[in-house]
Amino acid sequence: MFKWENSSGAKFSAGGKALEYACFGPAPDDAPTIIMLHEGLGCLALWRDFPQNLANLTGFGVFAYSRAGYGQSDLADLPRPLDYMTDEAVNVLPEVLNKIGFQRGILLGHSDGASIAAIYAGSIEDHRVRGLILMAPHFFTEPVALAAIAEAKIAYDAGDLKQRMQKYHRDPDNMFRGWNDSWLHPDFKDWNVASVIDYLRIPVLAIQGRDDE
Repeated sequence: MFKWENSSGAKFSAGGKALEYACFGPAPDDAPTIIMLHEGLGCLALWRDFPQNLANLTGFGVFAYSRAGYGQSDLADLPRPLDYMTDEAVNVLPEVLNKIGFQRGILLGHSDGASIAAIYAGSIEDHRVRGLILMAPHFFTEPVALAAIAEAKIAYDAGDLKQRMQKYHRDPDNMFRGWNDSWLHPDFKDWNVASVIDYLRIPVLAIQGRDDE
């Protein structure tokens, strides 16, 4: 059952999974809400103090959660489908928004989370979503991104990445394999959701670091 509260131990159900979440600032009845969608190795805890700072600076409510397979949420079913970001956007995110009583606001996503936000806004007519903040979104596969993800596999298998991830994810193997195996699947090179951009009818702040592979 969902309750608007700032508690790292709180969970609610969406997409058939129990998902951890935390809320910051006013509830959806009292102010617009920013929905935060984490990256492919991220989770609620890895946003650190960003959600609270965002709520303080904007006066908006901020809702952040860990998708299935991440943080302390239920594990993901593996292998993930290669269109897992579209599945998350059109099948899980709508349930999340309805469960929390979302009324109006912004989707803010980083990397995979940014792609999910854009796919949602470009695929589902939802007048509650008034804008997007997309940090390093993916719309198609790029060689530089695939090379970085291959390097991440080496860092996980032979380096200290797994140890670092254990601090934040209940099952780092489930988290990492669900993400990395999908991106490195031979057929993933053909993944392309760029057409969703054509259907966006709301303001978009898109951010890409100059040296961010």
